[in-house]
Amino acid sequence: MRHHPLGRTGLFVSELCLGTMTFGGSGGMWGKIGTLQQADAEQLVGQALDAGINFIDTADIYAGGVSEQITGQALKNLKVPRENVVVATKVFGETGQGANARGNTRGHIMDGIKASLKRLQLEHIDLYQIHGFDPATPVEETVRALDQLVRHGHVRYVGVSNWAAWQIAKALGIAERLGLARFESLQAYYTVAGRDLERELIPMLKSEGVGLMVWSPLAGGLLSGKYSRDQQAEAGSRRIEFDFPPVNKDRAFDCIDVMRPIAQTHGVSVAQVALAWLLHQPQVTSVIVGAKRPDQLADNIGATKVVLSAAELEQIGKASALPPEYPGWMFERQGEYRRKQLAESAR
Repeated sequence: MRHHPLGRTGLFVSELCLGTMTFGGSGGMWGKIGTLQQADAEQLVGQALDAGINFIDTADIYAGGVSEQITGQALKNLKVPRENVVVATKVFGETGQGANARGNTRGHIMDGIKASLKRLQLEHIDLYQIHGFDPATPVEETVRALDQLVRHGHVRYVGVSNWAAWQIAKALGIAERLGLARFESLQAYYTVAGRDLERELIPMLKSEGVGLMVWSPLAGGLLSGKYSRDQQAEAGSRRIEFDFPPVNKDRAFDCIDVMRPIAQTHGVSVAQVALAWLLHQPQVTSVIVGAKRPDQLADNIGATKVVLSAAELEQIGKASALPPEYPGWMFERQGEYRRKQLAESAR
């Protein structure tokens, strides 16, 4: 299990992160995603830690806060030394009925951190992430509130999830101008069948030194290897119960058609090839894997040992390539001369 620095920090996190969205669900949307209770969830946490995973991600809205409770109790029951685990959680979603029980306001963030620390039974959270963009709250208010949490020691680092490149760049600019704690990571959707963030987000992350945590790397189970054009989702499956995230299925099946023989060559699952492709992407810091059973988690962990050749990466890359889009195709055309100059100067 390799470990990478998170953004521009000295904090090292494992290349796989255990996601806890399957913990604690009992009804509604969360019940469809996962219903693992304490004993079963604790087994997965122990399995992940034994495999070298030191990174666990949760959120205050997962199963109405029960996911945080189960995660915190698992770490306590397993007697995990605090310095051996990096705990990440999130704030933004609706946690109550009041008009201010949601969003990225100072008030909701301050209330959220207190509640999350209590549920997790921790004195600090290593990575506190804004879970979504709030059109009703000025970005500066959010950045200042997060900085206050860092200064008070409740939080070590801050990150963001599901923001556009321009929104993150604006927040980074505010933090730099005012000398505040900056976003060190982005948690975003990225799969071989959904490479949209490569248009704007990946170049921004590379430019600004922000780390990337990947959520739903198997596109909600679509890339697990169980599905193809001829074999659709079965009743009771995740994709039938909760068809998310949105996926261009034709492109996804094209990817599966290419990955299946590659998986057979390596003697691994299609899911492991899909995860391995992400682990080969230079901008990826950590890939979040969730599971309902130990065998699923073991299969995901096995992806860290899959080494794809340049030819295999090229095959997968061609099958999953995004269609050209403006202004990207203009950058490609107009920048040709300068890229050639750079290449010649490096010789």
